[in-house]
Amino acid sequence: MDARTGDGLVAGDDGRRYTFQPADWASRGEPAIGIEVDFDADDRRALSIYPIPVATPPVAAQPASPLRNDRNKYVAAVIAFLLGSLGIHRFYLGRTGSGIAMLVLTCTVVGLLITGPWAFIDMIRYLIMSDEEFAARYRRD
Repeated sequence: MDARTGDGLVAGDDGRRYTFQPADWASRGEPAIGIEVDFDADDRRALSIYPIPVATPPVAAQPASPLRNDRNKYVAAVIAFLLGSLGIHRFYLGRTGSGIAMLVLTCTVVGLLITGPWAFIDMIRYLIMSDEEFAARYRRD
Protein backbone atom coordinates (compact mmCIF):
# COMPACT_ATOMS: atom_id res chain seq x y z
CA MET A 1 0.00 0.00 0.00
CA ASP A 2 1.32 3.43 -0.93
CA ALA A 3 1.55 5.56 2.21
CA ARG A 4 1.13 8.82 0.28
CA THR A 5 -1.94 8.03 -1.80
CA GLY A 6 -3.42 5.07 0.09
CA ASP A 7 -3.61 3.02 -3.12
CA GLY A 8 -2.79 -0.65 -2.80
CA LEU A 9 -2.81 -4.11 -4.35
CA VAL A 10 -4.78 -7.19 -3.43
CA ALA A 11 -4.30 -10.71 -4.81
CA GLY A 12 -7.34 -12.64 -5.95
CA ASP A 13 -7.97 -16.38 -5.82
CA ASP A 14 -7.50 -16.40 -9.59
CA GLY A 15 -3.84 -15.40 -9.12
CA ARG A 16 -4.32 -11.88 -10.49
CA ARG A 17 -3.53 -8.68 -8.64
CA TYR A 18 -6.13 -5.94 -8.35
CA THR A 19 -5.59 -2.30 -7.44
CA PHE A 20 -7.70 -0.47 -4.90
CA GLN A 21 -8.07 2.98 -3.44
CA PRO A 22 -8.91 3.95 0.14
CA ALA A 23 -12.56 4.51 -0.84
CA ASP A 24 -12.79 0.83 -1.91
CA TRP A 25 -12.05 -0.37 1.63
CA ALA A 26 -15.56 -1.02 3.03
CA SER A 27 -14.69 -1.83 6.62
CA ARG A 28 -13.59 0.00 9.73
CA GLY A 29 -9.90 0.31 10.27
CA GLU A 30 -7.23 0.20 7.64
CA PRO A 31 -6.07 -2.56 5.35
CA ALA A 32 -3.05 -4.52 6.50
CA ILE A 33 -0.62 -6.79 4.73
CA GLY A 34 -1.44 -10.48 4.96
CA ILE A 35 -5.12 -10.37 5.90
CA GLU A 36 -7.65 -12.30 3.85
CA VAL A 37 -10.26 -10.18 2.10
CA ASP A 38 -13.35 -10.57 -0.02
CA PHE A 39 -13.96 -8.11 -2.84
CA ASP A 40 -15.76 -7.52 -6.10
CA ALA A 41 -13.49 -7.41 -9.13
CA ASP A 42 -13.97 -4.94 -11.96
CA ASP A 43 -11.37 -5.55 -14.64
CA ARG A 44 -8.10 -4.77 -12.76
CA ARG A 45 -9.70 -3.05 -9.78
CA ALA A 46 -10.93 -4.42 -6.43
CA LEU A 47 -14.16 -2.86 -5.16
CA SER A 48 -16.00 -3.18 -1.82
CA ILE A 49 -13.15 -4.85 0.02
CA TYR A 50 -14.08 -6.54 3.30
CA PRO A 51 -11.70 -8.39 5.60
CA ILE A 52 -12.65 -12.03 6.16
CA PRO A 53 -12.71 -12.96 9.83
CA VAL A 54 -10.30 -15.86 10.12
CA ALA A 55 -10.83 -18.27 12.97
CA THR A 56 -7.57 -19.36 14.46
CA PRO A 57 -7.19 -23.10 14.18
CA PRO A 58 -7.50 -24.89 17.48
CA VAL A 59 -4.16 -25.73 18.94
CA ALA A 60 -3.93 -29.37 19.86
CA ALA A 61 -3.28 -29.63 23.54
CA GLN A 62 -0.12 -31.52 24.08
CA PRO A 63 -0.09 -33.62 27.18
CA ALA A 64 2.32 -32.25 29.70
CA SER A 65 5.23 -34.55 30.17
CA PRO A 66 5.17 -35.96 33.66
CA LEU A 67 7.92 -34.68 35.86
CA ARG A 68 10.56 -37.26 36.59
CA ASN A 69 11.61 -37.63 40.18
CA ASP A 70 13.96 -40.09 41.80
CA ARG A 71 12.29 -39.55 45.17
CA ASN A 72 9.17 -41.39 46.25
CA LYS A 73 6.49 -39.79 48.37
CA TYR A 74 5.63 -43.09 50.08
CA VAL A 75 9.24 -43.66 51.09
CA ALA A 76 9.36 -40.09 52.42
CA ALA A 77 6.14 -40.69 54.40
CA VAL A 78 7.49 -43.92 55.96
CA ILE A 79 10.77 -42.21 56.90
CA ALA A 80 8.80 -39.29 58.38
CA PHE A 81 6.72 -41.74 60.43
CA LEU A 82 9.65 -43.82 61.70
CA LEU A 83 12.48 -41.27 62.02
CA GLY A 84 10.59 -38.02 61.56
CA SER A 85 11.64 -36.21 64.71
CA LEU A 86 15.27 -36.60 63.61
CA GLY A 87 14.46 -34.90 60.29
CA ILE A 88 15.80 -37.79 58.18
CA HIS A 89 12.88 -37.47 55.73
CA ARG A 90 13.92 -33.86 55.14
CA PHE A 91 17.45 -34.95 54.22
CA TYR A 92 15.95 -37.57 51.89
CA LEU A 93 13.97 -34.85 50.10
CA GLY A 94 16.93 -32.49 49.79
CA ARG A 95 15.73 -30.06 52.48
CA THR A 96 19.01 -30.09 54.36
CA GLY A 97 18.45 -26.85 56.28
CA SER A 98 15.17 -27.91 57.87
CA GLY A 99 16.61 -31.42 58.40
CA ILE A 100 19.47 -29.97 60.44
CA ALA A 101 17.01 -27.79 62.38
CA MET A 102 14.87 -30.82 63.26
CA LEU A 103 17.94 -32.84 64.25
CA VAL A 104 19.20 -30.09 66.57
CA LEU A 105 15.75 -29.45 68.06
CA THR A 106 15.34 -33.15 68.83
CA CYS A 107 18.23 -32.96 71.28
CA THR A 108 16.00 -31.04 73.72
CA VAL A 109 12.71 -32.08 75.28
CA VAL A 110 10.96 -28.92 74.09
CA GLY A 111 12.38 -29.43 70.61
CA LEU A 112 11.14 -33.02 70.59
CA LEU A 113 7.64 -31.73 71.33
CA ILE A 114 7.95 -29.55 68.22
CA THR A 115 9.57 -31.98 65.79
CA GLY A 116 7.19 -34.87 66.58
CA PRO A 117 4.05 -33.10 65.31
CA TRP A 118 6.09 -31.45 62.54
CA ALA A 119 7.15 -34.86 61.20
CA PHE A 120 3.59 -36.23 61.52
CA ILE A 121 2.21 -33.28 59.53
CA ASP A 122 4.92 -33.80 56.92
CA MET A 123 3.93 -37.47 56.62
CA ILE A 124 0.25 -36.57 56.08
CA ARG A 125 1.19 -33.90 53.52
CA TYR A 126 3.28 -36.35 51.51
CA LEU A 127 0.47 -38.90 51.44
CA ILE A 128 -2.26 -36.50 50.29
CA MET A 129 -0.06 -34.64 47.80
CA SER A 130 -0.52 -35.59 44.13
CA ASP A 131 2.39 -37.30 42.40
CA GLU A 132 2.80 -34.33 40.04
CA GLU A 133 2.93 -31.81 42.87
CA PHE A 134 5.37 -33.99 44.84
CA ALA A 135 7.64 -34.34 41.79
CA ALA A 136 7.53 -30.58 41.16
CA ARG A 137 8.12 -29.58 44.78
CA TYR A 138 10.87 -32.07 45.61
CA ARG A 139 12.71 -32.37 42.32
CA ARG A 140 16.47 -32.55 42.26
CA ASP A 141 18.02 -29.43 40.69
